[in-house]
Amino acid sequence: MADQTQPWAERTVEVPPQPGVVPQQRDGFRRGVASVGQPQTPRTEPFPVVEEPTGTGWPGEPAPRRPVSWHLAQLRRGGEWSAAGGLFAFVCWGIWAISGRGNLTGPFLIFVLSLLVAVGLFALSRLLGRVIIERQLGRVRRTARGAHLITAVFLVGLGVAWLQQTEWVVSAWNWITGN
Repeated sequence: MADQTQPWAERTVEVPPQPGVVPQQRDGFRRGVASVGQPQTPRTEPFPVVEEPTGTGWPGEPAPRRPVSWHLAQLRRGGEWSAAGGLFAFVCWGIWAISGRGNLTGPFLIFVLSLLVAVGLFALSRLLGRVIIERQLGRVRRTARGAHLITAVFLVGLGVAWLQQTEWVVSAWNWITGN
């Protein structure tokens, strides 16, 4: 009797050899090698190569190099947020600059520096997204919507700050709200 501690699938039954009986053998039979199904012929065509379009493939492998056009297309997705924030900031800056009734050189430099700060904030947001989302969480970013949204919030806040420095806008706001 077989050992009862082994699972039933691992139990084997010993069959004593029968003298004079030789089992039939097929062509290509090798002792100790199992044949499953039909005899295999060597494969002549290569296996199809499947490439992941968004992933990095196997863990530990470097990500495939992507063309610059792919990166630019990724940065454009979500750009409507930054464009709307930039347009609002430009209009608010224009109201503030014209209300000053003076030389526009100083306000123009302030506007350019503010846009450079917005670009730096966008780059910082993308860098943090790369470190947190791609490296720590192992996710793939397909758009730049988050960075564009952060930049748009900054630009809208900047526009509101310029409007708060314009005397007639503040007095009109106070008249509307009744303060």
